[in-house]
Amino acid sequence: MARFLLRRLALLCATMFAASIAIYGALYLAPGDPISVLTGGRQITPEARAILEDRYRLNEPLPQRYWHWLGSALHGDFGYSTTSRQDVGTLIAQRAPTSIELVGYASLIVIVVGIGVGIVSALKPGIVDTIALLVTTVLAALPSFVAALLLISVFAVNLGWFPALGDGHGFTDQLWHLTLPAIALASSSLALVARVTRASVRAEAKSERVQTAISRGIPRGAILRRHVLHNASIPIMTVTGLTIATLIVLVSIVEEAFSLNGLGSALVKAAASKDFAVVQAISLLMVAGFVIINALVDLLFARLDPRVALGTAAS
Repeated sequence: MARFLLRRLALLCATMFAASIAIYGALYLAPGDPISVLTGGRQITPEARAILEDRYRLNEPLPQRYWHWLGSALHGDFGYSTTSRQDVGTLIAQRAPTSIELVGYASLIVIVVGIGVGIVSALKPGIVDTIALLVTTVLAALPSFVAALLLISVFAVNLGWFPALGDGHGFTDQLWHLTLPAIALASSSLALVARVTRASVRAEAKSERVQTAISRGIPRGAILRRHVLHNASIPIMTVTGLTIATLIVLVSIVEEAFSLNGLGSALVKAAASKDFAVVQAISLLMVAGFVIINALVDLLFARLDPRVALGTAAS
């Protein structure tokens, strides 16, 4: 297990390093001039241009700028926003709670509703299973931005049950404001988790070990817990972890649709205005969140199946 943890930690560091190079380099390959963004497109004197290039290190070679940025980022200094005129770390600290709460809320919906619907669908063939399959099929084909528009139109505008825009103030008000965004963010992921859960539970319920346990007279509840759900938990956990990790990326679309002051909406605005420092910092944080969640899934996977930690293949 110790060697397994070290391998995963080394892989995490290597992934973050490669992602930092890709993120930093891709922005400077994009068309446009950062100086034009800083000046609003106005013509400036060569002296003023030289001052701006020196302040933002635009006159240095790209590798040198990258190493300086990476070293500063490792110490928590992500630079200065050229559009909002504030420290990027301060901007992230102000907006991160909204994104974390939204992703956490959506993850809870995915885990509770997705796995719950999948288990019920697998154990209740007939009309219940048919309805679950129909609903999850529709949700799986529904993009997050379409789900957001539908939820706003029906539950915010027509029925008036939920607020359409804003973050809210206080825990209860924030929870109320984030309900529709969380549902929109979780809808397609919930459907995927439900379908995988249904297939895994149904496959385990038909396995020889379960049939043997039934023939021995073991109670149905014990069979369900010890044999069916335990063995089905590995693919369910893997898919659930991956879908939750993708919520970090999809959060930008939902935050824009509901006008939430989160990291996702800040990333969209910064990319449109070529605010390099903000785009680099938020993109790197999103990659870090994605990689860390996948690493946690690997650890849970190894806990459920020790052969993974020992480096042997499962039969």
